[in-house]
Amino acid sequence: MATTLKNKSTSTISAIQNGLIGGVVGSLAMAMYAMVISDWIKHSGFFTPLYHIASSIISPTAMMKSMGSAMEGKDFYFSAGPAIVGAIVHMMTGAIFGVIFVLIARSTSIKGFTAVIAGAMFGVLVMGINGVIGLPIIARIFGGGEPISDMAKIVGWGHFTVEHLIFGMMLGLIYSLTLSRKKITA
Repeated sequence: MATTLKNKSTSTISAIQNGLIGGVVGSLAMAMYAMVISDWIKHSGFFTPLYHIASSIISPTAMMKSMGSAMEGKDFYFSAGPAIVGAIVHMMTGAIFGVIFVLIARSTSIKGFTAVIAGAMFGVLVMGINGVIGLPIIARIFGGGEPISDMAKIVGWGHFTVEHLIFGMMLGLIYSLTLSRKKITA
């Protein structure tokens, strides 16, 4: 009995670690897509998405400067502090949702390619919750205003959806790969 509890506890800790890793990796893949789209398609500056995320809790000055520089043809305005804040906020959010996904996937025995599909659906669910409920609440609490409460609309719901699909698919893939690795090493 004690061994079973210890194995279950170790398994839960391992699942949480995998969720943290998957969530961070998924958030990084999502951020790279957002940054490329921001620069190549929206022409609003490569680092603007990081500053946009950071402006949920700090001044939007870097975001505005980045967009202004992009309008002048300078796509790579960089301000380290706000970029780091944006990256940390994004990765922490990804890690939290990563743990939630892994715990749900684990309890429902999702594995393989199904985990990637489930991850994509989870990413869209996260988008809906954040876009409609989470971001407006964060904007109100931290005073971010419309740039935060309307982030999905500003980014464009199509791009916002693809970003979250990328997040979820990476999360599901990493979860599936960690299950496969455990089978190989077991």
